Formats: sequence, C-alpha cells, structure tokens
Amino acid sequence: MKNFGLLGRNIDYSFSKPYFEKKFTNEGIEATYQNFDISDLSELKNILNSNPDLNGLNVTIPYKEEIIKHLDEIDESAKRIGAVNVIKIEKGKTKGYNTDIYGFTKSFFPLIENHHHKALILGSGGASKAIKKALISMGFETQIVSRTAAEGVLTYDDLNAEIMKDHQVIVNCTPLGTHPNIENHPQIPYKYLSHKHLLYDLVYNPPITTFLALGKEHDTKVYNGQKMLEFQAEKAWEIWHQ
Repeated sequence: MKNFGLLGRNIDYSFSKPYFEKKFTNEGIEATYQNFDISDLSELKNILNSNPDLNGLNVTIPYKEEIIKHLDEIDESAKRIGAVNVIKIEKGKTKGYNTDIYGFTKSFFPLIENHHHKALILGSGGASKAIKKALISMGFETQIVSRTAAEGVLTYDDLNAEIMKDHQVIVNCTPLGTHPNIENHPQIPYKYLSHKHLLYDLVYNPPITTFLALGKEHDTKVYNGQKMLEFQAEKAWEIWHQ
C-alpha cells in the first residue's frame, strides 16, 4: 500500500486529502492520505522517521520556501522558482518539485483575452514566485504587490487608477479570504476595476472569496483556484509514480 500526505499549518480545510481519497476510491487504488498539520518544520524529521512507508507529500502554506533546506534534493525547476509544493520520498531520500506553474498555466491559459498583457501578483511568498514565472512564460509583464515595501515591489498603498487600468489581470497569491476567515481580502482599490479585468484567486474555499465578490460588483471576470489544484494534484501523482 502506498502512503501520502499534506504538510502545512492549519490545513483542516485543505483540498488535497478529500481529493486524493476520492481518487483512491474511484480508481481502486490501495493508498492512504493524511494531513500533517505542524507548527514548525523541525517536526518534519520526526514525521519521516515515524512514517517510514511514506511515499510522497504535498506542501502548502507556509512551508513552500522553507522546506527546501530540509530536503535531500531539489528538482531544477523548483530550484529556479525557489519553492517546493511536492515531495517524492524514495529509499528514505526526499526530492522536492514544484507543480504550481503547471497547475496555474493549465487552468489560466484558456482565460486570457487579447487585451490581457500585464498582471499584478498579490503576495510575495512561494506561490507568487511560481505564478510570476508562469505569467512571464505566457508573455505577461508582471508586478508583485506586497504589504511590505521592497525593491521592485509595490505596496497596496501604491496602487492607483493608472496602475489598475494598466494591469488587467490580478492574481491573489495570499491566503486572505480562506475559510473560516472569509471576510478577509487583499486591500486593492476595487473601484478601479472594470469588465476588462480578470481576477484569479488561488484560494478555492470558499469558491467565491470576498476578493472575487468585490470584483464581480464591477462586472469583472473571476476565477478561483479549484482547477489549478486539480491539475497540480494529478501532476503530483505522476511525480510520485515516475
């Protein structure tokens, strides 16, 4: 029997466990999937020692970047991105991969319209690094937006009518709005949105976050992260079995 799991913090809400358990049932796969909800990555060693039959892990917020230094090997693509969200465990050795680019690109590409050329990426964590590379690969000019000022990074206070009009794709890579804190949302100036904008939220629970709901008030096209996660999950399954 194969054994897999999810590594993260406060992950009871997570998509991964029910998705894989349903997959195992539907496809007659003898496997288990469990959540490893940890407060610190120092617990990873104990998890691996206590579960010697573990074959792979998904990694979610807030460990996608920090996990790298705890692994034996990193796939070249994940190394370039600087974030890992899938771990393959083989003969006691761990190797990290990143499927965020794959999942996002496959779900996002059909949504692109002719006037979509520039994108704002909300957040500066591990997910945003992958989304930036994915968007650039699709020909977009990108701009990171964060609460903290840094070189090449805009803060939410910097966003004005001109910037919003110029960037008609906005991708939320923060966890803001995730259940149960559904009232939270990125503090962008929603009043400058129009029907030409596309809001894409990596959050999938709830299906319509406050971020997306505020966009819909301005006839903005909205899309959540459900499909991205499904594509990622299937890619992770491929990696675990390659």
